[in-house]
Amino acid sequence: MISLTDSQKIGMGLTGFGVFFLFFGMMLFFDKALLAIGNILFVSGLSFVIGLERTFRFFFQKHKVKATSFFLGGVFVVLIGWPIIGVVLEIYGFFLLFRGFFPVAVGFIRRVPVLGSLLSLPGISALVDKIGESNTMV
Repeated sequence: MISLTDSQKIGMGLTGFGVFFLFFGMMLFFDKALLAIGNILFVSGLSFVIGLERTFRFFFQKHKVKATSFFLGGVFVVLIGWPIIGVVLEIYGFFLLFRGFFPVAVGFIRRVPVLGSLLSLPGISALVDKIGESNTMV
């Protein structure tokens, strides 16, 4: 079992609430307030989980400048009141930031008993294979 410090536990809670508020804000037709709260909670939770210095190192690497600008620009656009455009920018930036993690996640999910069989269905397997490919930042 992985032991977490108290600040990492707080960060997991903040990140979880952030994802919940983002999802709930999208379900309620892109509610500005819920999306803004979700963004703030997600980013602050991430910094609690991995630490402030590692968060800055992750977001501000030279090869991730484009991804970071799209993600943080989307957060800013949501905060100023244009939720649909901001969420589109955030999703694009999120996929650029975390594209190196997707092959690991797909490999893990394929080993989970029920989810692995769902991912091997004909229509889904091609999409998952495409997502699971190792890509480099362009």
